[in-house]
Amino acid sequence: MPMRATLVLAADDSRRLASFYGSLLGCQPEAGFSASHWRLPWPGGGLLELYEPSQARPLPRQIGRLSLCLQRDATGPKPLTQLQSWIETALAAGASQEQPARQEPFGAEAWLLDPEGNRLLLLVR
Repeated sequence: MPMRATLVLAADDSRRLASFYGSLLGCQPEAGFSASHWRLPWPGGGLLELYEPSQARPLPRQIGRLSLCLQRDATGPKPLTQLQSWIETALAAGASQEQPARQEPFGAEAWLLDPEGNRLLLLVR
């Protein structure tokens, strides 16, 4: 039986968060197993799954060391300029910028918070 890898992210508003990640990934969220469950195809395979925890088993928001990292390959000599455009898309969709964009030896990166406060790294390599 084939195995599939997914990332699962709890959300207070799964539809809104699915729309946010859909805008960054360039894909349309798909309805999941219930009205509070959404799925997005993950680049390279697998899924990003967003759901609203049951009232009987709430999951409080917490800051941890796990973050989503969305990556793009640079299409020209200025990855920082390309990253800035991606950041603007994220901010317009509800993100907030945690740290300014910067050029690193491995590419241009920026740390943001998604609309629900989860850490998100955008990286243009």
